[in-house]
Amino acid sequence: MTSAHSRADLNVAPGSIVVIRDEEWLVTAAEQGSDGWLLRVRGLSELVADTTATFYDSLDTITVQDPAEAEIVADGSSGYRDSRLWLEALLRKTPFPYGDQTLTVSTRMLADSLGYQRAAVAKALDPRLIRPRILLADAVGLGKTLEIGMILSELVRRGRGERILIVTPRHVLEQMQHELWCRFALPFVRLDSAGIQKVRQKLPATRNPFTYYKRAIISIDTLKSPRYKAHLERQYWDAVVIDESHNLTNTGTQNNELARVLAPNTEALILASATPHNGREESFAELLRLLDPTAVAADGSFEKADVQSLLIRRHRHHDEVAAEVGSDWAERAEPVHRLVQPSDAEDAVARELAQVWLHPPNGSSPYSGEIKALFPWTLAKAFLSSPAALRESIDQRRAKLTGSPAARLELSSLTTLSDLNDKAFTEAAGKQAALVQRLTEIGVGPASDLRAVVFAERIATLKWLTELLPSALGLRPEHVVMLHGGLSDVEQQEIVDSFKLATSPIRVLVTGDVASEGVNLHAQCHHLIHYDIPWSLIRIEQRNGRIDRYGQRRPPVISSLILEPSDPAFSGDLRVLSRLLEKENQAHSALGDVASLMGRHSVGEEESAIRDVLARKTTLDEQVRSIEEVRDGDDIDAFFAQLDLLDDDTPELPELPRQSLYPDDVTFLDEALRAAFDDVPHAEPAAGGIGWTVHANHGVAELIPPRDLRRRLNQLPQNYLEHGRVLERLKLATTPQVGDAQLRAAKQGKGVDNTTWPEAHFLGPLHPVLDWASDRALSALGRNQVFAIRGSLAAPTVLLMGTLMNRRGQLVSRVFATVTFPSPANPSFSLVETHQDLGFLLTDTGLRPGTPNPGLLEDAAALRPLIPRAVEQAAQAMRLVLDQQESSATERLAAWRARADRWYAAADQLELFGSRKSKVDKLSHRIAEEQRLAESLAPTQQLVRPLLVIVPENDR
Repeated sequence: MTSAHSRADLNVAPGSIVVIRDEEWLVTAAEQGSDGWLLRVRGLSELVADTTATFYDSLDTITVQDPAEAEIVADGSSGYRDSRLWLEALLRKTPFPYGDQTLTVSTRMLADSLGYQRAAVAKALDPRLIRPRILLADAVGLGKTLEIGMILSELVRRGRGERILIVTPRHVLEQMQHELWCRFALPFVRLDSAGIQKVRQKLPATRNPFTYYKRAIISIDTLKSPRYKAHLERQYWDAVVIDESHNLTNTGTQNNELARVLAPNTEALILASATPHNGREESFAELLRLLDPTAVAADGSFEKADVQSLLIRRHRHHDEVAAEVGSDWAERAEPVHRLVQPSDAEDAVARELAQVWLHPPNGSSPYSGEIKALFPWTLAKAFLSSPAALRESIDQRRAKLTGSPAARLELSSLTTLSDLNDKAFTEAAGKQAALVQRLTEIGVGPASDLRAVVFAERIATLKWLTELLPSALGLRPEHVVMLHGGLSDVEQQEIVDSFKLATSPIRVLVTGDVASEGVNLHAQCHHLIHYDIPWSLIRIEQRNGRIDRYGQRRPPVISSLILEPSDPAFSGDLRVLSRLLEKENQAHSALGDVASLMGRHSVGEEESAIRDVLARKTTLDEQVRSIEEVRDGDDIDAFFAQLDLLDDDTPELPELPRQSLYPDDVTFLDEALRAAFDDVPHAEPAAGGIGWTVHANHGVAELIPPRDLRRRLNQLPQNYLEHGRVLERLKLATTPQVGDAQLRAAKQGKGVDNTTWPEAHFLGPLHPVLDWASDRALSALGRNQVFAIRGSLAAPTVLLMGTLMNRRGQLVSRVFATVTFPSPANPSFSLVETHQDLGFLLTDTGLRPGTPNPGLLEDAAALRPLIPRAVEQAAQAMRLVLDQQESSATERLAAWRARADRWYAAADQLELFGSRKSKVDKLSHRIAEEQRLAESLAPTQQLVRPLLVIVPENDR
């Protein structure tokens, strides 16, 4: 019933059954290269059950099941259970076509189905692109992690997400890992400092860790080390996600080199950044080249149409966002900017700074270094942070001074300033007292659960506040916690995770700007206080976005404390900072992008410009543009503002109705387990049992994982495995409502071991336990067999599936067909009908719910002559549909080739010299690689296989 194929005519695709080395395997991926076929498979026969392997047809004899020679097996199971399970498992294991324009699984997870997030998925899966490439540039707080999870889940269901790498800042590793697992059932192994140590215990030092874990999440700081770069150059991914991708654009940096290694070595590339450019076109062009090197012309220019196809960008008040977020993102309350009267000691320090260092009568400060205008403002900035920060700056400068006359003069002035500053420690400092007053005013105290985030820039300030606040507020030391970049990634994550819990003891989180990017602090908090004001609009927006983001149901309250010294020169300077806060609030509503106001797109450059304003070298109005000036400009900020006005012609993706032979996933799992484990009882099992129990009234199911399932579950997030003890007993939420409730409870500190991991994980359609159950169900049939059942049909009918594959073995299109034989004795006469789904199985066949099985068909083998004819007829009928899909895919590739040809033509016309020629040569090589990839995505083979034989109910 099987035949060995030569390399020339091998016809194999995911879902095919093959025999290699006398064992039976399920093909999970198939790729045709210049040296033949490469198959990735999972074992089906007993000796290799659940084993994964890779085979090359140049090295092994691969025997493919010939669909025309399929053997028919009568299904004698009660209610045709075995047929239903086998067919359902096959459909679950068969990828959806990449070009399928529906949302197949992402809206059936634990994520709100918002239109603007679905639009991001539609953009990434636009069939006009040869592969998924997108820059998610939504403003701070819109939920880029959810968009990433939705895109990845759709890629996984389409068979294009087996190997995924996520690169993100280290302090948000577990946050993203947590969201992707809890909401989308996408497990990633976290390779932070602790995670890598665990990997090293399992693997030899020379082993590539990325071949061991198919899905990993790792920090960019860890990944860019030379050790991992060498591993990455030899590794190909289905999808790579790089968060905070604005850190990749500076050529010559380790980050940029890492991105250049990853971009060509992955089919799907998702870049995410709320600040997608730094104001320089060449830097933004570098991001575009990572996505598609042909999107940027050889001379470095790019067009709006090319950018729009690769980028999606919205902000809080964008029309499609504002209409949907509703109460799930409360509008920001009116900011509270409080002018603070300094204490007498602080005022004396301010006066000394203004008259001796910032605005000396003779025009020259005591500073003895080379850049006299800079250091006085360094002292001023430290003073505005805290007496502790100023003391640190003075001490650091003193340690660098030599014995020259100029140095001795500076040292004397520093000593005077230090003596004045020391007195600020001995009495209630104005800002510190104002902070206590503000925290008390909003309700932070021993009898309250309310909490607040306090931002300051200097570690010395953080330490000082952490020591002072507990006694000032009547709190215990554990109620005030400090988070800063000097802590290890594990320590940082523990603090962030604790702050998210309703049961956390933390009432005041005192943090530096390590928490200003990517960290979500809004779960239990809606108050944020700027203890010192960043001299950067970007940094202000980043900080505010920690609590002002999607999911914040209470109006975020942003407060700031600004000293107002009696010296008019200094107090006038500080009004600049209050205007910065006002500008950020205006741009937040109108543009969603405060960086465009100054056009610097760098915290350091913005700080330098504000320093010049404070030093009266320029004015704030000269440095900060109005919203109208941004929109009417001719720079890249205006380019982005105009992109917002263009109509996006990306087609919307409707949600696919459930296509399953079961009403829900838990019913399928229940039946699969009963079939695999001899109808296990609901009761607690004997030793070695699986303990499968469904608590229907509570929407929870429990399972003791057998050995083969435990092997798969080892790929789950490490902390979830540890705290949830899922290898001992796996708890599953069987409805979205219960899954949501479990996730909310975990955020309230009621998860496993008082963590944010839910006690019962939602049984979403991509859950690994369902994949395992599907593999178990596929073993119900032997090699090249199909079931035969009865149904309310007039004549014997064969159900078949046709697929169109590309050279890489990826599914391009899929169609079903039924071939009916009115006269079984004459199989040459048949009627063919194509179907887009299998809904008729639940109405016209024995697979409809509640259908009894009257017993085995007496002579199922007599139906075998129908199979070759059905395969032939279905192939002819399906060819019309599949040819149309093949033509569409070929047109997309032709359009890409034309764009590549235009790039080459433009490059040939340029006068190329020196390094410019070298750069173009490298890009030419990259585009050539892209062209080779594009050719491998061209449709190449159609495959037809029988799935089921249905005979009339009265047939014996």
